[in-house]
Amino acid sequence: MHPERFQGSTNRRNYFEGWYYKLVDAAEERVLAVIPGISLGSTKDDSHAFIQIVNGTTGNYDYFTFPAAAFLPASRAFDVHIAANRFSDAALRLDLAQSDHRITGEVFFENVVPYPKRLFSPNIMGWASFVPFMQCKHGMVSLSHTVHGALTRDGERISFEGGKGYTEKDWGRGFPRAYLWMQSNHFTTEDTAFTLVLARIPWLRFNIPGFAAVLWHDHRYYRFATYTGARITRFEKSADRVRLSIEDRQFKLDLEGLQGTVVALKSPRAGSMTGRIFESLTATLKLQLYAKSSTGDRLLLDDTGRNAGLEVIDDVDELLHALNRSGGSRRTKDRKRRGQVKTE
Repeated sequence: MHPERFQGSTNRRNYFEGWYYKLVDAAEERVLAVIPGISLGSTKDDSHAFIQIVNGTTGNYDYFTFPAAAFLPASRAFDVHIAANRFSDAALRLDLAQSDHRITGEVFFENVVPYPKRLFSPNIMGWASFVPFMQCKHGMVSLSHTVHGALTRDGERISFEGGKGYTEKDWGRGFPRAYLWMQSNHFTTEDTAFTLVLARIPWLRFNIPGFAAVLWHDHRYYRFATYTGARITRFEKSADRVRLSIEDRQFKLDLEGLQGTVVALKSPRAGSMTGRIFESLTATLKLQLYAKSSTGDRLLLDDTGRNAGLEVIDDVDELLHALNRSGGSRRTKDRKRRGQVKTE
């Protein structure tokens, strides 16, 4: 029931665990991602703790490494130390020095919007949270929060006072080969945040395809997921854009993500940080929410998210496979036959 805490063991092999902090300043001129974690490869020599710093605005990227023994997680709370750096659901503190780079400072979080936990759905993965031996699990820590404090990079002070943040995490052996991630909490409408993850995750000899999305708007949560009976009814992808529609019995959600500056960063494979993913932190996310009715759909929200996170898998065939094999794929499959589900 506490996916935000450290889920593994530092004695494991071929295992990773990492947290993802997104920080945007009040003027929306600086967008940073801070990614602390542990990489446990096949041997002790192939293991280390790490902190990735991603500048979504400039495209700059830093990867700081530490001995695995420097990774010290609390057992009963989300409180992780990596050498002199500290991470929790309420704050992060950095004291990083490597080569000619130095990053220090501390930021604090308040007005946290947590993911709505339920007994059999402790995080965004729903019942799949309880399935053992999955390649990767995904957890939400905060859909949105206010940020206070500042960081200093090579003598330049970056104030995040009054800015916004977002926190999530992943753990397991490695990232899925096929997945899509979208996120924004910078909409024109206040009290609005959205995140979606779609993936095909290997499990034993099988693959578990599915998706989960949550929209927080006007202090209400709208959840769409394979396990809630929602369906993806449209999917289109081009080089820098992705469009999809999600429906359940009550609501319809239309989404369009447009890629911004792309940054390459390390990702886990069999616990080792030897993979690469390409992420945009300055994407644009268009969103329309409709209430479905026999007399016609009623528009509830039409907004555009700024400073959006967007990762789109390269292998479109695998993504379409995930859609077509998911619990609600029949309509998507029929639309694909008619040419309404397409790639460019």
